[in-house]
Amino acid sequence: MPVNSFENYPMSWKPDKKTLKRPFYNSIALQLEQDIINGFLAPGTKLPPQRELADFLDLNFTTITRAYKICEIKGLIYAITGSGTFVAPNAAHSITISTDKTANSIDLGFVASFEQTNSIVIEAIQKVVGKSYLDQLLNYNDPTGIPHQKAAALNWMEAFGIKAKQDNIAIASGTQNALVLALASLFEPGNRIATDFYTFSNFIELAKTLHIQLIPIPCDQYGMLPDELEKQCSQLNIHGIFLMPSCSNPTTIMISDFRKLELASVIRKHRLILIEDDIHAFITAGVISDYKQPMYNLLPEQSVYICGTSKSICSGLRVAYMVFGDALREKILKAIFNLNVKTSSLDVEVITELILSGKAHEIVQQKKQLAETVNDIYSSYFPVNKIGHPLSFYRWLPIHGNSNGVNFEADLKKLGVRVFHSDRFLSGQSSSEKYLRIALSSTHSLDDLDSGLNVLAQYLDKQMK
Repeated sequence: MPVNSFENYPMSWKPDKKTLKRPFYNSIALQLEQDIINGFLAPGTKLPPQRELADFLDLNFTTITRAYKICEIKGLIYAITGSGTFVAPNAAHSITISTDKTANSIDLGFVASFEQTNSIVIEAIQKVVGKSYLDQLLNYNDPTGIPHQKAAALNWMEAFGIKAKQDNIAIASGTQNALVLALASLFEPGNRIATDFYTFSNFIELAKTLHIQLIPIPCDQYGMLPDELEKQCSQLNIHGIFLMPSCSNPTTIMISDFRKLELASVIRKHRLILIEDDIHAFITAGVISDYKQPMYNLLPEQSVYICGTSKSICSGLRVAYMVFGDALREKILKAIFNLNVKTSSLDVEVITELILSGKAHEIVQQKKQLAETVNDIYSSYFPVNKIGHPLSFYRWLPIHGNSNGVNFEADLKKLGVRVFHSDRFLSGQSSSEKYLRIALSSTHSLDDLDSGLNVLAQYLDKQMK
């Protein structure tokens, strides 16, 4: 036993010494992981200082450091310089957002893509089925995409400011798949990626799965703060950065053009790899006056630009375009051959048909009109934050109270409304500020949306009293 006995000393976590096996750092990390997953350590719990835990276990300080590092890489804990180490907000449960629904509930959680426009897609499917080269869409050839499909992709992205060669574009099975390809090909376990403080929850889960550590960076109404990014890059070995410039999920913030230039300077200086998820470019380019260009244009050799079509054209076809510089091309192509194998050429052909016929633009116009309508309905219940995107398919609603995200969502679920709390979107430590992400594009009708928002407004009003 160490000279400074901790047997009766109050500590937030005491591993079971008797069960520890060599190598001790692995055994300690496993105990910590199990206690977090099983709910014995709540999110936000401050863990014992490393030296204190080392004394308690009568082990070397570096052993505890290695154990904590393993759990930090897995996304289970996070450290704040000068404050300590804490259990991560989402460590104990999956925060992946899917379309799983509860019967008879109004879905204000999952962000769909206004499926009312799918009748236009059906017409395109019928045209594709009648094409003379249909059999060529059913094989393994052209794993990165058939040339005329790539040409259509570049045609589509030209409106967003993207100009590239066909050799620098690949077609993936949706944005999520494109993110997996980018992470698996360009990063290694233990690497760090800077993200917004609140970011895409499925990206958080992907990072946890691949043992990539996310570094949260604060933002203002113009996007991520470049000085804060510079500060973290100077203190830590950060390898990449993930941004959604056209309409951040979940905050709806659009990165202004001057902020893109500031961020690009920091990214270039520290040689970060930028993953630019621009799935909302279709409601921003040519609509918002401050949209000048994608960040890819500022950093082509350090960037992977991802343009998904699930929100703009059709969610069920799972087609996304990846654009990358020559420096990243070989690694990404290798990942595509090993992980993606091939995106369905038949699905891609339907998207291609919609783009080349002009029907994709017709779909976009309808979705913009629907987005304007649902945002008007939302604003009749809640004040719209002027900072966010005016045509966003979701809103970011500040709320009051100390209830955690799981309980908050459960309360509203009992009332027949599904929403997602801001805890799902935390890329790092907890925050005293709480929000709800309200999806406006997923209900079966505008009446359902109105009813769901009414229930939500009444619930929040009671919480205030």
